[in-house]
Amino acid sequence: MASKSFYFQLVLRVVFISLSAMGLAYFFFDENYKLTTLFLVILVLLSIYLIKYVNHTNRKIAYFFESIKNEDFTLRFPEYENVKSLKELNRSLNMLNEMIHKVHVQNQVQEKYYQEILKHADIGILTINNKGHILYANPRVEHLLNYTPLNHVKQLLQVDKGLYELFATLEPFQRKLIELTNEREKIQLTLKSTTVTVDNKNLLVVVVQDIQKELDEKEADSWVKLIRVLTHEIMNTITPITSISESILNYYKKDDGLIPVEELTEKHIQNTYKGLEVVKEQGNNLMDFVQSYRSFLNIPIPDKSLVEAQNLLQKVLVLINQENSNNIDFEIEVTPIDLGLFIDEKQITQVLLNLCKNGVQSIASQENGSIKITAGITTNGEKYITVWDNGPGIPPELMDEIFIPFFTTKNTGTGIGLSLSKQIVRLHGGSLKLRSIPNYETIFTLLFP
Repeated sequence: MASKSFYFQLVLRVVFISLSAMGLAYFFFDENYKLTTLFLVILVLLSIYLIKYVNHTNRKIAYFFESIKNEDFTLRFPEYENVKSLKELNRSLNMLNEMIHKVHVQNQVQEKYYQEILKHADIGILTINNKGHILYANPRVEHLLNYTPLNHVKQLLQVDKGLYELFATLEPFQRKLIELTNEREKIQLTLKSTTVTVDNKNLLVVVVQDIQKELDEKEADSWVKLIRVLTHEIMNTITPITSISESILNYYKKDDGLIPVEELTEKHIQNTYKGLEVVKEQGNNLMDFVQSYRSFLNIPIPDKSLVEAQNLLQKVLVLINQENSNNIDFEIEVTPIDLGLFIDEKQITQVLLNLCKNGVQSIASQENGSIKITAGITTNGEKYITVWDNGPGIPPELMDEIFIPFFTTKNTGTGIGLSLSKQIVRLHGGSLKLRSIPNYETIFTLLFP
């Protein structure tokens, strides 16, 4: 409605200006210079009035948007104008001003709400621009990094040089781990990064979390599980030794003391011999157990070189086929075909052979058993090798136990294979992951940086 009235007023003024111009031209050619002068004055006045009319509205709208830009919502336009078009325009501007003010207040309340959440969050959050300026840092991250206020990444040099270098080279979607030591405590921090775009500017959002408590709990839990397994294995070995030793001693004792030498029989000697054989065997088993423990703790540092994944998997396939007496299908797949891995070939071959042997043992008694080894690159740029089989899988209740040293579900073996494999992959800077669906599939994945 306001726009129609405005255009009507504008057209009316243009019509009067046109009539004035026609009158001016008519009297000019009629050589009536008095009326010509009069119409010229009228034309000038009408033109000035039109310009003021248009500029008045433009200035009002410009002033309105300037106030909005400066977050000044106190501006009110009079709604008692005589000109209907201006009255409607002012009313519309006032309504728009109230709506924007309401949205602005809601945004401020919401922003304060989110800031309160971030302020009391148990994880540190900060945002960094491409020049290293820290635009936001919640109190938790200032506490974790032991520095306040945080305004620039270079301030972290005063905390720890390694921490500064880590932040300076941090890329989006990376995850880093660092240990900090200050006068209060030693803490383990994990950093995760992502990017957001604000006002056409890319900002790096970094989440900082103290995982020391979780690591302590995990370490304690691991020790409990390890001691439980060690105790079980050692007791299984020592109990027969103790029992047989006691039986042998009873062969040579009477109620009043030792049996005289002349009363010893061949049966005594035979039973003693058999008992000592068992003691020797159990002792050897215990020595083998201790030796496997030493092997686990003394893995050499990987001697890395660039190895073609295709050749590596072919070698593993040949080695496992030499020991495969079952009708099991083996398949390898490498994508891309020229994929290279920077690894210790001997150690990773040992890991893959161990995983394949486990797969062979799990599907030995079933028909249509199959094992597939694949190598490739993930969407995050990590190189991987997977060992897949369609065996019975691993029960969910054993998933947390499977990598514990000396834990085994087999009747034979030391239970060191999977824990040793995980340790080897960890020394390569990677990780060994397990996914298993009982009676469907089991997948071990080796991830390399």
